[in-house]
Amino acid sequence: MSELLKISLPDGSVREMPQGSTPGDVAAAIGPGLAKAAIAARVDGELRDIMRPFDGDAELALVTSRDEDDALELARHDFAHVLAEAVQALWPGTQITFGPSTDDGFYYDVMAPAGRDPFSMDDLPAIEEKMRAIIKADKPLRREAWSRADLIKKWSDDGEKFKAEWAAELPEGEELTVYWSGNDWMDMCRGPHLASTGKLDPQAFKLMRVAGAYWRGDQSNEQLTRIYGTGWLNKKQLNQHLMRLEEAAKRDHRKLGREMDLFHLQEEAHGSVFWHPKGYKIWRELEAYMRRQMDAGDYQEVKTPQIMDARQWEQSGHWGKYRENMFVIPDEVPNTEDDGPVISGEADWMAVKPMNCPAHVLIFKQGITSYRDLPLRMGEMGCCHRNEPHGALHGLMRVRQFTQDDGHIFCTEDQVVEEVRRFCELASQVYKDLGFEKFAVKLATRPDERFGSDADWDKAEEELRNAVKEAGMATEEFGWEELPGEGAFYAPKLEWHLTDAIGRTWQVGTIQSDRVLPERLDAAYIGEDGDKHRPVMLHRAIFGSYERFIGILIENFAGKLPLWLAPVQAVVATIVSDADDYAKEVTAKLQAAGIRVETDLRNEKINYKVREHSLAKVPHLLVVGKREAEEGKVAIRTLGEKEQQFLTLDEAVAMLKENALAPDLRGN
Repeated sequence: MSELLKISLPDGSVREMPQGSTPGDVAAAIGPGLAKAAIAARVDGELRDIMRPFDGDAELALVTSRDEDDALELARHDFAHVLAEAVQALWPGTQITFGPSTDDGFYYDVMAPAGRDPFSMDDLPAIEEKMRAIIKADKPLRREAWSRADLIKKWSDDGEKFKAEWAAELPEGEELTVYWSGNDWMDMCRGPHLASTGKLDPQAFKLMRVAGAYWRGDQSNEQLTRIYGTGWLNKKQLNQHLMRLEEAAKRDHRKLGREMDLFHLQEEAHGSVFWHPKGYKIWRELEAYMRRQMDAGDYQEVKTPQIMDARQWEQSGHWGKYRENMFVIPDEVPNTEDDGPVISGEADWMAVKPMNCPAHVLIFKQGITSYRDLPLRMGEMGCCHRNEPHGALHGLMRVRQFTQDDGHIFCTEDQVVEEVRRFCELASQVYKDLGFEKFAVKLATRPDERFGSDADWDKAEEELRNAVKEAGMATEEFGWEELPGEGAFYAPKLEWHLTDAIGRTWQVGTIQSDRVLPERLDAAYIGEDGDKHRPVMLHRAIFGSYERFIGILIENFAGKLPLWLAPVQAVVATIVSDADDYAKEVTAKLQAAGIRVETDLRNEKINYKVREHSLAKVPHLLVVGKREAEEGKVAIRTLGEKEQQFLTLDEAVAMLKENALAPDLRGN
């Protein structure tokens, strides 16, 4: 009789199972309810198929739909395979490539058969119908190991040149596995998968769009069609997601930016924003607010060059690690002869700065700094440029030119925890002032590729942990968690993730504890012992960039910005021309009180004016007619409210003046 396997369960119990047993067998041994609910398993921490036999003694945690992260990952992976199977069933000769899950769904890259146009949106309904038929057929999903030679031959014989190429390039010695859907379709995949297609809800997915994609992401390769879908565990989750997408489309900052006349982008300056007067008023209010925070926090504001010699970037390490994202220019006068090359190719290189930190170190190094001068907090509203691919650009959210609310704190090792704690409290207050009550704090730790010693990384990571603890934020309430391997190449970092009005999260502020750059750029201070010491350099930002943060604000508030940020805070609109002079008087008093106000004297019906200014997201509309002029009053319509207020002009001015103050300027 064969030796029994010892399977340890999360409750500490151990089940003895025969050789060849699967997690599904363990679930059945525990009870029929669990056998029905279990959809996969974690075996020694690895997510596996429920019907894959154990390799030996193991620790087992059964996965059910209540384990939502794992369940969604499995479902979306399966939806991707069902998508590929459906496309090949409908159009034989279609070649398939890759089909991973994504944050909210899945996609698959395919090549249409010869003689057929690339797949389009018009094909999606038919593909969805076929996918539902495959799901309802409840086809078993079966894992199978193949030899490299057999698998390459199989793909080549079937005309699947992309799959054959990929199989040939996988590392020697790696087990090659496929998954069968029933007995008539298979795909190369590491897995895991659900037990059968019927475990998917046929009403819990939707194909969303198609796009072009190059094989292996290389523009020199053949172009494929990428079919995107969203997939969930049930129809309710799908409907909620589609409603979020619909709401997000209404809040799209690019759409609202046009409607509110805030900014525009165009090809003549890829990834750089043309700010219109109204949009730049939002910027200026945020900048003034942030300067007040910096002044209160004892920051010294500086301004550094846009272009620096490449040797400086080589010394900092950015030239080797970050050059592909930098704009580089030759240090020479371009040739003006029409028949000659514009540049010689022999000049030294310079780079437009992608970040401010090396320049701040150069300021720190001017003169002799004593330990008594530390901490030294340096801030800059620094304009930076990064060479982002055209296809990655997205409105204000991903740009090439951006301005950071940047800061660097040079301090001693003994001061790090206190400085980071202070920053935690400052960042949290800023987010609350700007309407974000819910945010999470996360620690991104050392990546595989990095500068600096393990001892320095140990110290820096522990300092950040301790600072968050001292700030009282290392708790579930603040979403505290660690993100292994997601730190910068020179430093671990704390990240702030904001949750907006429709539940989306945005990573914004950071603080990084860096011992690498001061060493590479030879920054030093004179300690109490009279010797030179390296400062710790804390890189910090709260908005991240003004461009992206304004985009987040627009979407969070659906354009209905808080009064202090609104580019136009009030419009005085007349009902009849007899009130024109009074409207001008009202406008003058509001302007004198510092209110950003416009006057609408057009010969239009008041309902038309109300609708137009509401679409423009003007917070307050002050309506005046003959009666209001005679009584010295105004009728105030506030955006989003049904009832209007009737106030004297002085009362209206006082109310708007108080409400228009930035949060940090209001009285307690």
